Amino acid sequence: MFYSSENISQVLFVTLVLGGGCAFLAGRAIAATWRGIWVAAASMIPMGLAVRFVHFALFNETLVLPRTYAMETFVLIAIACLSFQHTRAQQMVRQYYWLYEPNGPLSWRLRQDAPSKV
Repeated sequence: MFYSSENISQVLFVTLVLGGGCAFLAGRAIAATWRGIWVAAASMIPMGLAVRFVHFALFNETLVLPRTYAMETFVLIAIACLSFQHTRAQQMVRQYYWLYEPNGPLSWRLRQDAPSKV
């Protein structure tokens, strides 16, 4: 439906392994520099084009397929945002250990013994 001649292993390798790995690393790097999550999401738009190009160059897929590009970009945005949020949660707990504690892999919460406002 989305891919004309590729089998599922080719799609998973290019989209999830190559593209998803880059999206994971990009989300982590953007969070590490204390930028917003919108930067991680916006940076996946050209990454989606790069993934489409790899499909085109390696497997002779059509270069411009809007539905396929949108689906791949959505997957990359989801991976980048999850990576970003995981890294940000670790940063907040590590940087402000006296104020926050982990609340799962993607969030943090105020410590019960945190200093109260005056």
